[in-house]
Amino acid sequence: MYNNNLTIKPAMCLLAAFTLAMVSCQKKFDPKSYAPKETFGGYATSNEVAASDLVAHFAFEGNLVDSVSNTAATNHGTSNGTGIKGQGLLVGLNNYTLFTPTDAIKNLQSFTISFWVNTPINTTGIQEPVCFVNPAKFWSNMDIYFDGQSDATSKLKMHLFNTAEQDGWFDQWSIANPWDKWLHITFTYDLASEKVAFYVNGALVGSATKTGFGTPNFANVPVIVFGTVQFMTDPNLTTGADPQSWASFLLGVMDELRIYKKALSADDVKALYNLENLGK
Repeated sequence: MYNNNLTIKPAMCLLAAFTLAMVSCQKKFDPKSYAPKETFGGYATSNEVAASDLVAHFAFEGNLVDSVSNTAATNHGTSNGTGIKGQGLLVGLNNYTLFTPTDAIKNLQSFTISFWVNTPINTTGIQEPVCFVNPAKFWSNMDIYFDGQSDATSKLKMHLFNTAEQDGWFDQWSIANPWDKWLHITFTYDLASEKVAFYVNGALVGSATKTGFGTPNFANVPVIVFGTVQFMTDPNLTTGADPQSWASFLLGVMDELRIYKKALSADDVKALYNLENLGK
């Protein structure tokens, strides 16, 4: 009598082997691949935010290069630290970097400057992350610095000179518990409205209008300092002041410094903060 098992068993084995081969060749289903791309304000990466208006960007990824102009700052004792994205610029006592501004920076009228900073309190004196030098004045053409430092708070002040070398002080804003953590700092200035806005971690802290201020005096800036005040470098960068006992150096790390040729909107500032905070 004909034995069907002799025919069926090889066929079943062949089918099983074929099925196993097909399954092993199939790509495992990943539901994340079908998820929509995460965006903030319509941007998927920080480099997309107002990209056509970006005039300088220092990522501090093991170098001091501005990726927009492809030119580098010169190092005076700084080193690599852990940044909000990869590496950052570790400053420390008596250390700083110097960058010769491009024409795009010197021609700024409206502007935005943003950066991340993570620093301990400096009981010795003010900490200035960014300084646009004025070689003949006590204060720079733009100063941004921590002042009135205490364990629980600090003021973050901005000073500007206009083209007539008249002062503009924006020094009424405080940050609670600012030490030993990452802060995203953004200042914007809009020429048409003569308004300065100050943001921390993507949120508006305050704004002020300086009627009649006009254009900032960036055209005669010979160098930008990262890490201290213009009169604390060696040699001194201004004839307008000697080193001061109440001034010091940024003790911590800076990262992702960007300069734009317009005042970013509140939505763009928030998008930039969110994206860089996620490492994008």
